[in-house]
Amino acid sequence: MTDPSGRADSNPWSAPRVEAQGHVGQVDATVVPRFAGPSTFARLPRADEVSDLDVAVVGVPFDSGVTYRPGARFGPAHVRESSRLLRPYNPAADIEPFAALQVVDAGDIVANPFDIGAAIQHVHDGARQMLERASRLVTIGGDHTIALPLLRAMAERHGPVAVVHFDAHLDTWDTYFGADYTHGTPFRRASEEGLIDRSGSMHVGIRGPLYSTSDLSDDAELGFHIVHSREMDDIGARGVIERIQARVQERPVYVSVDIDVLDPAFAPGTGTPESGGLSSRELLAMVRGFAQLDLVGADVVEVAPAYDHAQITGIAASHVVYELVSAMAKRARGKGA
Repeated sequence: MTDPSGRADSNPWSAPRVEAQGHVGQVDATVVPRFAGPSTFARLPRADEVSDLDVAVVGVPFDSGVTYRPGARFGPAHVRESSRLLRPYNPAADIEPFAALQVVDAGDIVANPFDIGAAIQHVHDGARQMLERASRLVTIGGDHTIALPLLRAMAERHGPVAVVHFDAHLDTWDTYFGADYTHGTPFRRASEEGLIDRSGSMHVGIRGPLYSTSDLSDDAELGFHIVHSREMDDIGARGVIERIQARVQERPVYVSVDIDVLDPAFAPGTGTPESGGLSSRELLAMVRGFAQLDLVGADVVEVAPAYDHAQITGIAASHVVYELVSAMAKRARGKGA
């Protein structure tokens, strides 16, 4: 709100918003500076501020499943704070995502930090409830353990989904210290539970040492094809997009992005960094390719702000979320939704 002189509304609690095509968007950055105002993702409205919504961005501040450096429980707040510079128009995708779809920040799903089994159930229940209001869910973690309950909720709605998993690591290991549920096991459990489409799932960006060659053979049996990080030198982002599109085709797709798929130069703030990863530009280019696909949900996980100088990792993660929402919006616009 402004008065005739162009000054901000005298009410200090007001947050004038950009509205377009019947959707409530971000706080107007020409009236309220980006370092002020709401701390929601991209300064979008909360879920309780709109009646109908298309995409819910939700946080899961949980990291009890990590096996090395902790801290991803602070990831959702960090990514939100790092998203303040995001603007309404995405020129790379040629879409105004917050005008094409009603996008909200739905707050956090609270998960028990002392009981992984209980936490998984809490995330499952929270995601299922959120999907009763929103057609699509984009989740900010938290560690990668949360992918399993999110996939359970997705499979209940869509049936088995094609999973495209961006990560330095396979995350299809069996157990760790006898524990079935950690951030290194979610996609094995998801495959065993029939949550994923084994004919349409894949990993992108895998690199670094493994325990043995059986890691790769086990992974293949669970239904995943792999694009290794080293292949980027030969086929580039466009080649990876083509492989993804050929693999998943018109299946419902769930995208899971572990921020450690990026090289530590682009994402130092994460729990299990591996040298030789993707650049931010390469990852964002590949995510834009999902505008051609039926993207039904996504997560961005493993941002650990304690190791993140100058918000390097948080900014990268916030842009990944922005591109995921943009891909959803572009697909919806193309479908006439």
